[in-house]
Amino acid sequence: MSTGFFSVPTPKNEPINSYAPNTKEREALIAKLTEMRSIVADVPMYIGSEEVRTGNKQALTSPHDHQHILGYYHEGDATHVNQAIDTALAAREAWANLPWENRMAIFLKAADLSATKYRNELNASTMLGQSKNAYQAEIDSACEWIDFLRFNVHFATQIYAEQPISSDYVWNRLEYRPLEGFVFAVTPFNFTAIAGNLPASAALMGNVVVWKPSPQQIYSANVLMKVLKEAGLPDGVINLIYTDGPLTGDIVFKHPQFAGVHFTGSTKVFQHIWKTIGENIHKYKSYPRIVGETGGKDFVVAHKSADAKALAVGLVRGAFEYQGQKCSAASRAYIPNTLWEQTWEYVQADLNEIKVGPVEDFSNFVNAVIDEKAFDKITTYIDNAKASDKAKVIAGGNYDKSKGYFIEPTIILTEDPHYTTMCEEIFGPVLTIYVYDADKYEETLDIVNTTSDYALTGAIFAQDRYALEIANKKLINAAGNFYINDKPTGAVVGQQPFGGARASGTNDKAGSKLNLLRWVSPRTIKETFVSPTDYKYPFLG
Repeated sequence: MSTGFFSVPTPKNEPINSYAPNTKEREALIAKLTEMRSIVADVPMYIGSEEVRTGNKQALTSPHDHQHILGYYHEGDATHVNQAIDTALAAREAWANLPWENRMAIFLKAADLSATKYRNELNASTMLGQSKNAYQAEIDSACEWIDFLRFNVHFATQIYAEQPISSDYVWNRLEYRPLEGFVFAVTPFNFTAIAGNLPASAALMGNVVVWKPSPQQIYSANVLMKVLKEAGLPDGVINLIYTDGPLTGDIVFKHPQFAGVHFTGSTKVFQHIWKTIGENIHKYKSYPRIVGETGGKDFVVAHKSADAKALAVGLVRGAFEYQGQKCSAASRAYIPNTLWEQTWEYVQADLNEIKVGPVEDFSNFVNAVIDEKAFDKITTYIDNAKASDKAKVIAGGNYDKSKGYFIEPTIILTEDPHYTTMCEEIFGPVLTIYVYDADKYEETLDIVNTTSDYALTGAIFAQDRYALEIANKKLINAAGNFYINDKPTGAVVGQQPFGGARASGTNDKAGSKLNLLRWVSPRTIKETFVSPTDYKYPFLG
């Protein structure tokens, strides 16, 4: 498929609303929060044209106020998994054959609806259901989601425009076909934008999708589906189901029409998926595409030439925004002894100002972790550090789940660069710091490179250009997204394509055309205008 005479303008990143005091957008968002808290939502599954209500209702609650019920979702069973697959496959032919510009128009309209009519509902649902403050919700469920939609259209047109050369009397062309079968999208709780992009990016390229979101994100997933349906997405193209994970996987990964999985979640689950696909490979019509982004044990390294204030802000923001529940969150830091005291003074000053509490209070920087299971896991790491002779909790360390799942921003100081919290993914507001001998910079970089199985994000702070280049080379495989003098979080669509390698995933770079290429199967067409009429070549004489 070529672009023909159609083109789309180069997108710009969606402007971020500040929600500062006395602004209209703040007033409007607060009003939407109040409205949504007062309603008990009834959230169906979406299979084809049906809003499926099973009567098996499961409560949706706020992590920061777990006694407050936001609504109920209707849990499905094996019949709904099979129904979603059958419905998707039935929709495939019409969707795959729809001219590309018609598909693009749907997602561009969804972007505009998200930027206007649904912006406050997307943000409020993310705040209430996933405990994100106004800014974290804005950059996620509004801006990043909108950017994914608009930039993916831009990237798709670039893909369709890439055509082979043609020799005399021959016309060569490429068709970018959707995969043969259905795509399974498995999405996480921590980013509404990712939850929307995983099914939407595959659908944009002509695929049909069965979408299973994290139970903790269903509240905002429902809003995403409302947006897509209002934008004109045909019935059956994306089918949203709330079913048990292992049960769903058992059905999906044994289906002969399974064509690919678009996944963000835990490493163990992704590895199990990969293994299961391998075991069932003989059953499939095609070799499935496996695209996944999993975890990280993301690092910050400072050189003795680093700016201490910039480093401190990078640590605080990188580690504690969204309670450290970003795959890219700073989790381990390596600071030279010559810079430690000054950096620590700045970090302490910031921590003394940070407030922890519910999202409805806009003065709170840190909110609740996602659920009780996460709370218990994170606090176990904190308690173990308190009892350890190899580590010391030097900030925070307090927690309370009586009202919501609140954990103070916690900093652990260790003299062992291989202490547990320097190595294992925690996924919470816990940062572990190792203070190293400033003269052992390169040796420390070697430790950073070999400590973790993950390779998602990392940051280096230095003013010395030689030091930056040394880190850039030594850590070349340690992070798929590498930041210089900035925190290791906050990748922007179209600016920093996101993804990591090693145990962090397949590094297919969401927010770039590299990801979209995984959802097409090219077909080469050679048309000869003047066909040979003699089998003999000139060398035969």
